[in-house]
Amino acid sequence: MNLARIHLILIVALLCAVFAGPAHAADLISKQSFGEKNEIILKFSVEVDKIKAAKISTYTVFEEQDPDIRLELASATPNYKGTGVSLRFKEPLNTAHTHVVTVKNLAGVDKASTKVSKSYLGYLFSIFISALLINNFVFTKYLGLCVFFGTSKRKSTAKGMGVVFTMVMVVSASMSWFFYNFILIPYNLNFLQIVVFIGLVSLTVQAVDTILRKVNPILFNSFGVYLVLVIANCVIIAVPLMLANNNYNYFETFMLALGAGGGFLLALYLMSSVSERMQLANIPPTFKGLPIAFIVAGQFAMAFLGFSGLQIF
Repeated sequence: MNLARIHLILIVALLCAVFAGPAHAADLISKQSFGEKNEIILKFSVEVDKIKAAKISTYTVFEEQDPDIRLELASATPNYKGTGVSLRFKEPLNTAHTHVVTVKNLAGVDKASTKVSKSYLGYLFSIFISALLINNFVFTKYLGLCVFFGTSKRKSTAKGMGVVFTMVMVVSASMSWFFYNFILIPYNLNFLQIVVFIGLVSLTVQAVDTILRKVNPILFNSFGVYLVLVIANCVIIAVPLMLANNNYNYFETFMLALGAGGGFLLALYLMSSVSERMQLANIPPTFKGLPIAFIVAGQFAMAFLGFSGLQIF
């Protein structure tokens, strides 16, 4: 009877050791995410030794595209339960890239690795918001000012120009991405990218010019010479150059073009709203026209600086 009881106790102890033993490497890290600009947060599936979890040497972190460059940790702070840790780095992290975190000798696991990255949909949305507000091409980069000041006197003209500009931006950026990835890169013709991009923009603007002339002659006449100036607009050329430098895929290119066009539309609408009110204001003669327009644009630019550093995802 005593022998049977001893066998039962041994079996129960063995089962407890199996189910309550050290975590497997693949199961140790249950959740990972970016925190602040210089922070990565790890969640563990089991309680870990807080002393070991607080040691910087327990962790190795690098960007997936640069595995030879280790990111320097400033501190590792476990939570009070020992089920998570906050890793803080000496330099801000580039959260647009995937980071690889390796944990060594923790909770009985020799080595466990995980990848930390943002949601791709969130990344696409961040590209859109950045081009629309944070890095608005007019108010923060001061591009496209000729068309901006020329077509922002009335709301109707501003809205029409903004919509046309966005259409031209999206279509020309899409064609530029196709030509860059399937023609310029394979045949080593990168040195021709500016010429090709300007040609594609010219083709798009000419198509819009022909369509507007037939569909809406009033809007076409209100644009005047500024529709032709879109061909050499800095914003139109900047988007293809950015997609080429950052190696964006098509979805990222589309969101960049849509955000840049939407930001230009927003800038035109805001400026036209103020311009219509300034026509009734008592403005000194020396400030009428372009001088007061530059002052108002500068005030808008200062206001848009409030979006600097904005992070949604």
